[in-house]
Amino acid sequence: MIQEMIKKAKVAQQRFEQYDQKQVDELVRVIGKVVYDNAEMLARMAVDETRMGVYEDKVAKNKGKARVIWNDIKSKKSVGVINRDEESNVIEIAKPIGVVGAVTPTTNPIVTPMCNAMFALKGRNSIIIAPHPRAKKCSGKTVELINEKLKELNAPENLIQIIEEPSIEKTNELMKSVDVVVATGGMGMVKAAYSSGKPAFGVGAGNVQVIVDRNIDFYDAASKIITGRSFDNGIICSGEQTIIAHEDDYEDVIKAFEDQGCYLVRDPEEKDKLRKTIFKGGHMNKDVVGQSTSKIAEMAGVNIPKDTKIILLEADGIGEEDDLCREKMCPVMSTFIYKDIDEAINIAKTNLELEGNGHSAAVHSESLENIEKVGKSLCVSRLVVNAPSATTAGGSLTNGFSPTTTLGCGSWGNNSISENFTFKHLLNISRIGLLQEDKEVPSDDEIWAS
Repeated sequence: MIQEMIKKAKVAQQRFEQYDQKQVDELVRVIGKVVYDNAEMLARMAVDETRMGVYEDKVAKNKGKARVIWNDIKSKKSVGVINRDEESNVIEIAKPIGVVGAVTPTTNPIVTPMCNAMFALKGRNSIIIAPHPRAKKCSGKTVELINEKLKELNAPENLIQIIEEPSIEKTNELMKSVDVVVATGGMGMVKAAYSSGKPAFGVGAGNVQVIVDRNIDFYDAASKIITGRSFDNGIICSGEQTIIAHEDDYEDVIKAFEDQGCYLVRDPEEKDKLRKTIFKGGHMNKDVVGQSTSKIAEMAGVNIPKDTKIILLEADGIGEEDDLCREKMCPVMSTFIYKDIDEAINIAKTNLELEGNGHSAAVHSESLENIEKVGKSLCVSRLVVNAPSATTAGGSLTNGFSPTTTLGCGSWGNNSISENFTFKHLLNISRIGLLQEDKEVPSDDEIWAS
């Protein structure tokens, strides 16, 4: 079956390769617009099928990602000559890679297939999507709706295909057969993608450390952090995981969270119950992923206030000293106390070395000196400043990160790129090097002069 899909994808891609920029962009726009226009229905399907996340947040995610990705790439060149560098006299010509194989997760079953399809087609590639088995219906419906609109535009048939009955075996065969792999999901699948023998783009584990600097509006910072951590019940990999606050400000920071609907569990026994519920054998308990605070508390046998937005747990140490320093894909955050900015950075760095190196971190600060110090000290590909990390690390209308659903983590996270994955990574570039006739050739003395 996979080989038959590959054959169809190659035929479609070869026809699509003849399209000009305007024709390409017309199809790419349709992909995003379909998800935007059907955001509510697809969100409901995703929640019902995966039993994760929040309907309203998935609606916002479907609309928001479609909007921001199209806005970012609509005016960018991806066909023919895309750049003429007058200084180096190099001309760059964009060409397709071929057939893209995209492995998509159960946590983002609508926007990840959409995003990957937009990037693939922007580069005049075809794409075959391998959805997570727990999200095959909603991911399949997304592709079905997109293909209906593409057909109306007389697009090549089979430009976008999806494995209707996904399995590990089929996904592995797909990854070994395509021209390039994009893997978004668990680390096992990402490792398999890198072992497929084909060029691959993967993601690393998230564990976003959040440093709260001094002399800022704690209520404003708390509001933004809550927005990020609570979004879609905390299943986004770029979601905030910790609150690292100064010892003199700690209680004020916690109060800012509590006043806005969060709850700090102060009883050691209750905290331990929650820790053991969230983590089993040092690993995240899949049964709490994307669940509400009330359900998590019920599972742990702990009472919390009704409508609690985020459960706060003060960690008993840093890094390997406490499982609470790990990524928690649910609306739970760990808190830490620091004496100075260097200790705050050390806490974040130690936790990232345990899990999440290369992904993202966040800082709430009015000190550019401290912001840059954090950026220089932490091995992360993104440092979000004074904004909700969960909803902006993957690009937004208010920052310069490329909008995406695939966040590269560099060599720190065993990834091939340390930036946000976008359509440029699905292009082959031919470079024409023209002679620089008027360039003065330096002498050996000039070259080696100190």
